Amino acid sequence: METKHNRISRRDFLEKSSLVVAGVTLSSPLSHLMAGSANQNKMRLAIVGTGVRACSMFGRYLLRDYSDYVEIVGLCDINPGRVEYAKSYMGATCSTYTDFDQMISMTKPDKLLVTTVDSTHDEFIIRGLEAGIDVITEKPMTTDEEKCQNILDAEKRTGKKIVVTFNYRYSPHRAKIYEILRENKIGEILSVDFNWYLNTEHGPRYMRRWHGIREKSGTLLVHKSTHHFDLLNWWLNSDPEEVFAYGDLAFFGKNNPFRSLKCRGCRHKDQCELYWDITENEHLTKLYVENENDDGYIRDACVWREEIDIFDKMGVLIKYANGVQVNYSLTTYSPYEGYRLAFNGTKGRLETWIHEKQSWPMEDFDQLRLTMNFGDTQLIQIPHGQGGHGGGDIRMKDKLFKDPHMPDPLKQSAGTRDGAMSILVGVAARKSIDTGKTIRIRDLTDLEPRAIRPE
Repeated sequence: METKHNRISRRDFLEKSSLVVAGVTLSSPLSHLMAGSANQNKMRLAIVGTGVRACSMFGRYLLRDYSDYVEIVGLCDINPGRVEYAKSYMGATCSTYTDFDQMISMTKPDKLLVTTVDSTHDEFIIRGLEAGIDVITEKPMTTDEEKCQNILDAEKRTGKKIVVTFNYRYSPHRAKIYEILRENKIGEILSVDFNWYLNTEHGPRYMRRWHGIREKSGTLLVHKSTHHFDLLNWWLNSDPEEVFAYGDLAFFGKNNPFRSLKCRGCRHKDQCELYWDITENEHLTKLYVENENDDGYIRDACVWREEIDIFDKMGVLIKYANGVQVNYSLTTYSPYEGYRLAFNGTKGRLETWIHEKQSWPMEDFDQLRLTMNFGDTQLIQIPHGQGGHGGGDIRMKDKLFKDPHMPDPLKQSAGTRDGAMSILVGVAARKSIDTGKTIRIRDLTDLEPRAIRPE
């Protein structure tokens, strides 16, 4: 099949979704994704959105490691140059498209992978479901409560299924936390302290990209923190019930005496500690810089530009339906990367301090500290997993693409309800910051928080 270059506007690219209200599905996701095992035909996978995540994790590495199970049959992006480069970088042999409906019609995929800008996830998830296709979507599932409800309704209406790619659940360290909590070693969990830090290399990445615009990312409380909120929901085996939050833009954006449009050509580069030369990265240059004229997207935008309207410091108090209280924070300009986490129970405390992307030497394991209220302290070492996200990427892709029927004793597979409950904490936190009020999760969609998460 010949390559397609049907140029359309972004509005035309998105406006064909049908959003019809119906009921909500709570069913398990992966049992429905049948194709892809060695004893069946290859999964025919179409991808919409060809940014970094699609190119690497779900493109090049998928074809390299899972070619016996998956065939990429179509790539779609609003930017024709970017989708062509993505195809080459992945080593794919499929056709490329700028028209989503044409890709679906021509390729007839078994599964659709959605890796577009967060605010458009709902559009393509729903269009995929209505085309009779099961959907795999990058997190966050969507960016606000109305879009979330539309997705829930569409899944119920079509009978097709959605998987949300929560790879954090699959890392050995986080899986071990889940196991210890299920073993009741610290007794009934009463409260949690969870502090996440992005360093001065990672945090600015979000501000350079579309993530710094609330309309596109829903703020980092949705784009980034949805990972963390999903972990909490999973670890606690309960649903969030109420949320109160504070947040502000205190470091990036307008909080600097100088600024520019982008790093390239900036006259302040010698005095800016966050100056970044994208042209030193050949892959990003070919993917983004050489295709800027097609859609106007600047990948190395200034972290001090005044259009940034998300929060860079956030504090969130979450009350769970089972009574657990969580204190969560996200800092985006820390000198180091990682997180501190502690579960406080009636019998003891389980805690960890994870350093990521550090300059000092690191051990080849992560460590948990289990301390009993009136007893000893035990240090538990968990070897690092191989591959991205602490080994989570490989384990998740094995489940998605190699053997969808593999046992799931830790309930790591994530479906629509998981995706909804994770983003709704971020949406509620955003609303709380804007209004100064406590936000109830049940007021956002027709999902009812449960003390024990449904299967």
